[in-house]
Amino acid sequence: MDGLLQLAHRQTRLRHAAETLRLAGPLAVAQLAQMAMGLTDTVMLGALGGDALAAGGLGMMLYISVTILLQGMLTSVSIVVAQARGAGDDGAVAPAYWAGLGMSLLLSVPAWAVFSLSGPLLRAAGQPAELVRDTAAYMDVLRWATPGTMVGIGLMRAYLPAIGQGAVLLWVALAAAVANGVLCWGLIHGAWGLPAMGMAGSAMATVLVMTGMAAVLLAWLHGRPALRRFAAWRRPEAALLRRMAGLGLPVTGTFAVETGLFLAISLLIGQLGAAPLAAHQIALSIASVSFMIPLAIGQAANVRVGNRVGAGDAAGARRAGLVAIGLGAAAEAAAVAVLLLAPGTLAGLYIDPALPANAEALATAMTLIGIAAAFQVADGMQAVAAGALRGLGDTRVPFGLAAAGYWGLGFPLAWWLTGPMGAGPAGAWWGLAASLLAVAVALTLRFLRQSSRLVS
Repeated sequence: MDGLLQLAHRQTRLRHAAETLRLAGPLAVAQLAQMAMGLTDTVMLGALGGDALAAGGLGMMLYISVTILLQGMLTSVSIVVAQARGAGDDGAVAPAYWAGLGMSLLLSVPAWAVFSLSGPLLRAAGQPAELVRDTAAYMDVLRWATPGTMVGIGLMRAYLPAIGQGAVLLWVALAAAVANGVLCWGLIHGAWGLPAMGMAGSAMATVLVMTGMAAVLLAWLHGRPALRRFAAWRRPEAALLRRMAGLGLPVTGTFAVETGLFLAISLLIGQLGAAPLAAHQIALSIASVSFMIPLAIGQAANVRVGNRVGAGDAAGARRAGLVAIGLGAAAEAAAVAVLLLAPGTLAGLYIDPALPANAEALATAMTLIGIAAAFQVADGMQAVAAGALRGLGDTRVPFGLAAAGYWGLGFPLAWWLTGPMGAGPAGAWWGLAASLLAVAVALTLRFLRQSSRLVS
């Protein structure tokens, strides 16, 4: 009898794993395609020299930090829709979509304002004058990508998987990656009759691609007869808006403390010079590629746990979350081997190792890649655990745990190791590693506790 129970539990876990991977697969490919866009930009900027790579990388870090922060509000769309569909209440889906669309457009306004003030903000942060000048010029172009990013990535990445349409994100993202590569090369160098814009050409390519991506996804959602019930106009009621704000604001806070930490680390390293900052951008880009897989699994966990909660299946919600956390850890464990075996090869994809001027950046990047290997598993676990907790509708306490881990531990340790201890960029990254480990443990324990209460 015990053997039969163990076999049933194993089959249940395998089913949860298969369903999670089926949902996460297209999202992971879509996000990797998006990362390929960033990789393309980084490589092409690196060909212009270390200064261009440092300025463009810092500008993109600022852009990603602010847009991801604001996209936290839009995760409430996924939570509400997943739970509604799990409960069989499709009538609650369209109002959540229209609320999310309105939020995405409104949130573009403060983001655009921040990007317009990037020069004064970076000067106030103590960045070198030449770096400030180049980064501000880059942001003057990149800021126009904000509405497309908020709708095409922020809203659609939350909404489409929750209504079973996540696969379209894959194909649109792949097309966008190809278009970005062509436009980036053409606009930087003036190929194919396009204007030669230098570093700003990379930013313009992002503007065109993000705007096009949003337009295609909106056309898909509103143009397909099978999806009309999910996009038909339904004015959101005040109670729904209050619920979405209550769910989204803590997630925004969580994103703020996490992306704020990465931005602060970039600014901390930027004070050390262009070569350390370029090395930081290279290592961060490489680590971010592997992170796309657990990030997709976390999004799948959000939907699957939310569906089970809406259906009243507490045990299923717990199993779905735990299996997803295990999958996230396994995916990042595989990435660790790659980072440890080929740090020089990976860094060499971004910057020419044959040029003596790149020697410092290359050596530092290899050191940081080794440190990245130390926190990959923890990073994957915290991303998936956060997604599973959002599926439960638990967003406030995870915000507090993230704030304590990233800013109570991570940044003070990074500052101390980098400055007083003189460990340089490596010290900043060890502080980052410690914070990710602490948050991973805290969020996983939180999910275990909260899901156990549902079951009991």
